[in-house]
Amino acid sequence: MVTLELFRRLALSFTEVNEQPHFEKISFRVGKRIFATYDAKKNQACLKLNEIDQSVFSAFDSSIIIPVPNKWGKQGWTFFDLDKVREDMFEDAITTAYHNVVKK
Repeated sequence: MVTLELFRRLALSFTEVNEQPHFEKISFRVGKRIFATYDAKKNQACLKLNEIDQSVFSAFDSSIIIPVPNKWGKQGWTFFDLDKVREDMFEDAITTAYHNVVKK
């Protein structure tokens, strides 16, 4: 299980990351680019992965890690059920999301 405290600690551990509101969610950004959001109502993260990373993480358990079911999902945005995902898996995923956004 990943708590908001752990999510926040991981996200803010990266260089030049800031936390800002994003509609009814919390977003974590590098500059203006979002790499992760947190939905408190669902205890759910949404991370910006590339297509290959999305496929790899989703293959682990498609009931816990789910591509967003619309055009955003085709762009790599992926939901993570924070009640069920392993901490080490989430740490790998958020690190990947951060690096994908920083590269651009």
